[in-house]
Amino acid sequence: MTPAEKALAHVRALSPATGPAVTAPITVNFHPDRLLADGRTVAWHLAADGTYRTQYETGISNGGLGGDRPAWEQRMFAGSGSRPVYGALNLAGHPDGAAPRFGSCHLQLRAHVTGRATFSLGDSHTLPQILGTATTFGAVWDGLLAQVTRTGQALAVTAADAPRWVAALAGPRTGAGRALDDYVEAHVHGGVTIGDDVAALIADPSFQGTTTETALRALGVPIRWHHGFQLEAAAFGADLRGPQIPPLAAAIAARYRRPVLDAA
Repeated sequence: MTPAEKALAHVRALSPATGPAVTAPITVNFHPDRLLADGRTVAWHLAADGTYRTQYETGISNGGLGGDRPAWEQRMFAGSGSRPVYGALNLAGHPDGAAPRFGSCHLQLRAHVTGRATFSLGDSHTLPQILGTATTFGAVWDGLLAQVTRTGQALAVTAADAPRWVAALAGPRTGAGRALDDYVEAHVHGGVTIGDDVAALIADPSFQGTTTETALRALGVPIRWHHGFQLEAAAFGADLRGPQIPPLAAAIAARYRRPVLDAA
């Protein structure tokens, strides 16, 4: 078996084939204008390569680069050697993707990719105990319902009880999900190619009319724009990323003469 097949077989064996069928798309959030070592942006690399590269290939990460990640993968996939592409399962239909902490734009993957993905309830760095696949998703689903019962919400969707929460997931959502730390992590084994595996690209509207948009359109997949995010520079607080962020926001606003900042 290939490393991907070994990883899938291991996770399938952890849980019985119960629970609802997984029909929601996997989304892969990314920052399109982030620079790689050669000076080109992520968007241009995607267009030129036609492949979404893992952090081990690009040397950049929106999460944890290197460090303990090999140990996490060893634990989750029983030493299969699979180095997956990381995304999240967009069960709630959030227009900004299932895990927008990792980028203002996202690739929406085709349905067939779900069949070679594994899922965990929570991010890898939390050492999740609940894992599953598209055909053995019962434990993940039960874990989500238990979270709703315990906390009143999951995947940035609130509900008074589990039945109402399940109903809330039945249709697409129009408001910003902003599910920064609450998602079902997806691990796509066997790689992601733009032409075969990507159904659409959903981008932040702040990139419209920029060189980043030119690069994104060069991917050759349908492109849509979500609602976007803006925040006044004076409103940036120190509670999320530390005391250096408020003066940085002020400096960016002064440099570009724009009191309101966006993703671009």
